[in-house]
Amino acid sequence: MPDSQGRRIIALRPQHPSGSAGRGERPFRTQPPLSLYVHIPWCVRKCPYCDFNSHALAAGPNAVEGGAAIPEGQYVAALIADLEAALPLVWGRRIDSVFFGGGTPSLLSGEGLDDLLAAVRSRLQVLPSAEITLEANPGTVEAEKFAAFRAAGVNRLSLGIQSFNPRHLQALGRIHDDQQARRAIEIAARHFDNFNLDLMYGLPGQTLPEALDDLQAALSFAPPHLSCYQLGIEPNTAFAARPPELPTPDLCADMQDAIEARLASAGYLHYETSAFAQVGRQCQHNLNYWQFGDYLGIGAGAHGKLTLHDRLLRQMRWKGPEQYLAQAAAGTPVQEEFAVPTADLPFEFMLNALRLIQGFEAQLFESRTSLPLLSIEHILRQAQTDGLIDCDRQRIAPSDRGRRFLNRLLQRFLADRE
Repeated sequence: MPDSQGRRIIALRPQHPSGSAGRGERPFRTQPPLSLYVHIPWCVRKCPYCDFNSHALAAGPNAVEGGAAIPEGQYVAALIADLEAALPLVWGRRIDSVFFGGGTPSLLSGEGLDDLLAAVRSRLQVLPSAEITLEANPGTVEAEKFAAFRAAGVNRLSLGIQSFNPRHLQALGRIHDDQQARRAIEIAARHFDNFNLDLMYGLPGQTLPEALDDLQAALSFAPPHLSCYQLGIEPNTAFAARPPELPTPDLCADMQDAIEARLASAGYLHYETSAFAQVGRQCQHNLNYWQFGDYLGIGAGAHGKLTLHDRLLRQMRWKGPEQYLAQAAAGTPVQEEFAVPTADLPFEFMLNALRLIQGFEAQLFESRTSLPLLSIEHILRQAQTDGLIDCDRQRIAPSDRGRRFLNRLLQRFLADRE
């Protein structure tokens, strides 16, 4: 739920019955840019705040920092089989960006990642200029692989730092310490001219000066991109079962304001709710999400969104790693798919596009949804009257107040659907 100033953003989703197929009523005349997302579901240890599809490795004789080795060869083969099964849906389309997320993708070996990217390039038209991002944990083993990842074709690294404070890292259940974090950034900067650092604030027992100390430590490395987001207690996590004592909502709001001000003074563009970048270093993959572009998702639990001529198709792969491996080998990696009903399209578009600080060009709505902007004009006008958005014939953007109460703004489009 939003805090006292409406700053925490929740994932509002329209509900669909399993296997439902509400076809759109209008043809899609154009297809948006297409990205590829690859999910690697394993972690050395599950963090207590994490609600992603990640699975801790069991201890074993071939331990990786306390966990068993991942079944890399089998999983890479499953990913390739998954990709091949999806080719009829994306044949002839270009891939503008690739993102390896998790879990912990940096548990892959450089050789395994090289084999996978080679298989992708042989089956899809990956643009030479494509942004290829890999998420990594700053443990020593992963840091030593960074050169191999770069040689395999990764050109952007995203490091899950979260904090430089040993006490807070321990509270978050991270497997690295502050020195490993600093060392990993130094190595990343040596091999990648484009990298992101993830930071969290609102941590158990955190003060405002401590939050700003974390930010200053990150800025000392001059990262091209920073993701700064507030810790939330998500359902079905260890923190949900045993909630830690977090800073008050007002203190978290003060942290957010201070972080945004400090980054602005350092020359970073605040271009999305939690994303900040040096000039020209915005994450192209995530921008495609927020502009309601298409993405093919492969791997355990991966989601996808594909615009076909007569419908907008959403897919979800089998979630459990063992189940996914078996289903992908059988040629059935997709667990669920449905066509998004026309009535849901305005909400789904706005759920993404209104996260952009500068908003979106008005024509993008019709281009991505095949609906006239006139169909939601009454909501936009009322939101403008209420001071939640700024809009004209060219651009629509959340106002400062709309950013603070983004959940309430989004609910207007959900309520209209209902």
